[in-house]
Amino acid sequence: MTTRRFLNLADAGSEGIAAILADAAARKSARNGWPKGRIDQDRPLDGAVLAMIFEKNSTRTRASFDLAIRQLGGSSLILDSGSSQLGRGETIADTARVLSRYADAIMIRTDHHHKGEELADFADVPVINGLTDLSHPCQLLADMQTVIERQGPLVGTQWAWLGDGNNVCNSLIEAAGLTGFDLTVACPIGYEPDATFVEAAGSRVRVTSDPDDAVAGATVVITDTWTSMGQDGEEERQESLAPFQVDEARMAAAAPGATFLHCLPAHRGEEVTDAVLDGPASAAWDAAENRLHAQKSLLLWAMGKL
Repeated sequence: MTTRRFLNLADAGSEGIAAILADAAARKSARNGWPKGRIDQDRPLDGAVLAMIFEKNSTRTRASFDLAIRQLGGSSLILDSGSSQLGRGETIADTARVLSRYADAIMIRTDHHHKGEELADFADVPVINGLTDLSHPCQLLADMQTVIERQGPLVGTQWAWLGDGNNVCNSLIEAAGLTGFDLTVACPIGYEPDATFVEAAGSRVRVTSDPDDAVAGATVVITDTWTSMGQDGEEERQESLAPFQVDEARMAAAAPGATFLHCLPAHRGEEVTDAVLDGPASAAWDAAENRLHAQKSLLLWAMGKL
């Protein structure tokens, strides 16, 4: 049996994504009112170990995966560049070989996507992309779960992305193509998403440089910080992306009852205003919670339990 990997949404495919989202909803509902540390009734990953590699800092990814494996009955190992041999030059391949002896699955959050690919090539256990410079599929699982909770089935929803065509945007494009919602991406010229993802998504995805065109009638409006880690101080980015801010006027131009999403952390007053992020349309906090629930089901899928 081939070891599953989850470096992009396409690795799970439409059926895998549907199974993950359905299981996440069921598990979330079953835990209603429970203490956060209580283990799920069925303990589906009893005794399993998840190794987590952090070459980039994290709050939500680290906390949600750590709690996810615990709620499933397992435990975690956490490694970062400063306290492991990765930071001293040990190869990804050798790290994969070693961690495969200690853990039942590996999650990596890193800068370059090829590191995740190399890790998956040499690991004997499932490898999950917790974020790379190319994609952020775990965030999109949580976003899709959140929209289903608020609006029902994804088919028929109309999403608008405003801002940098970054890793989250690439996974959003991939999600549209795999699950069948419509998406308009509005980016400044020079900040467009990866053309490979756009081509693969087909007619579900449209790219424009007009943010007002993108948001008109949208049922979901989504954005991300303009300056990802390692890009701080780029004044040119701020100037180019400023016209793509999501403010109250933009949300008013979306469909009635539209949902606002942001993967967090937010730079308030830049890509989004306080009034939108803290307003009734915002589901950013629900999506942050759903990182936990969706990733629990992702772990089950990766380990062949779904």
